[in-house]
Amino acid sequence: MPASILAEVGHLREAASTRDTTVRLICPSCGSVHVAQVLGDNGGISYVCTACGHSWS
Repeated sequence: MPASILAEVGHLREAASTRDTTVRLICPSCGSVHVAQVLGDNGGISYVCTACGHSWS
């Protein structure tokens, strides 16, 4: 157990920084990051680029 609340806050901050990652999808056609996730046929997941209209799954 930490000796102080500051030690506990520091520990929580370190844990949050290691979890805080962002994954961005990039359109394979135009390279844009403006990608929407949509429900595809048969319940699958598909992606659509809102910049160029390219879709993939």
